[in-house]
Amino acid sequence: MLRGCHTVVHLASSSTPGTSTASLMTEVEQSLLPTARLLDIMESTPPVRLLFISSGGSLYGNPLHLPVSEKYPASPISCHAAGKVSLEAFFTTFAHGRNIPLAILRPSNLYGPGQPLRAGFGIVRTLLEKVRLGEPIEIRGDGSAVRDYLYIDDAVDACRRLIDTPQATGPYNAGSGSGVSIATLVRLCSEATGRTIPVTHQAAPNTDVRAIILDSQRLKSATGWKPEMELSAGIARTWHWLTEGF
Repeated sequence: MLRGCHTVVHLASSSTPGTSTASLMTEVEQSLLPTARLLDIMESTPPVRLLFISSGGSLYGNPLHLPVSEKYPASPISCHAAGKVSLEAFFTTFAHGRNIPLAILRPSNLYGPGQPLRAGFGIVRTLLEKVRLGEPIEIRGDGSAVRDYLYIDDAVDACRRLIDTPQATGPYNAGSGSGVSIATLVRLCSEATGRTIPVTHQAAPNTDVRAIILDSQRLKSATGWKPEMELSAGIARTWHWLTEGF
């Protein structure tokens, strides 16, 4: 199955921080078990390098200081984050047992062209879709929650650089290094589209992270990576893709 392959990149996931709020069993059945089966199959294949795409946006929970580096302990507060922590442990154990290199990428909140429209899967995409349809956006909480947004091209570049750097092992954060509140994000989307976005609010569940900003220095030092896309420009490009199709 892996003949001629030098790296396996695992990106499969069915949950999001916004949708995985209550069911640990769903996370186990749809994420942990399929990955365990994959690793079981790989026990009988030639050893290859592994790159697992985890979640820097949810894995650290509500850290005591920002920006947060990989040295901060994982502190999941949602089923989605708990699943990512478990999968990191699966991959780490598997890689150690087979003596193969493993890199783990922990990206912040991703956005950009091509992002699917799914509940809880990317607020930038959801905001712009609501603008396109002329519908109000419902925000969880008062808009003060802070996120670190990373454009998809920068995330892909981080993956490529880790693949091209065989000596890079262990966890690596990938984020913009800047925190933006949900209220500010709404304003930026309004400015990018030239339209007003009506906003309503609902109570935020206690599984929502209050604030996250990633320290990506380890990835920068290992691979030379740095994020290139500024948030307002990335939102404008995403809006162009959504309205023009490219």
